[in-house]
Amino acid sequence: MYDGGKIIAGCVGLLVYPFWPSAGKYTTKAPEPQLTEKAKEAKECVAETSFMRRDHMKMLDQWRHEVVRDGERYYKAKNGKVFYKSLQVTCMECHSNKTKFCDECHNYMAVDPYCWDCHIAPKENQ
Repeated sequence: MYDGGKIIAGCVGLLVYPFWPSAGKYTTKAPEPQLTEKAKEAKECVAETSFMRRDHMKMLDQWRHEVVRDGERYYKAKNGKVFYKSLQVTCMECHSNKTKFCDECHNYMAVDPYCWDCHIAPKENQ
């Protein structure tokens, strides 16, 4: 096989070609959701920021299950503070700007949560 090196180089080139035009373009930083003034004043959420960024959807799903099926309406945080389990009353009280808070990350992650199938989307303050 006299041209084995060329054949191997050509095969590698064909495998790498689809990724070559986009090399280095998708290293964008994740968006930082914008907090409302009320959230900035509160300085705390129902859980720490790292947990909420990573697992808020699991928490909301667990809350939904506990409220609808078990009738448990209150959540006691690690700091001892008690919160009412409600997306619209508790969460949207501080995070009322859906476009600048929720949609920023959901669009970045390409997820389409079904929260607003049942809940009324908040009216955003300009």
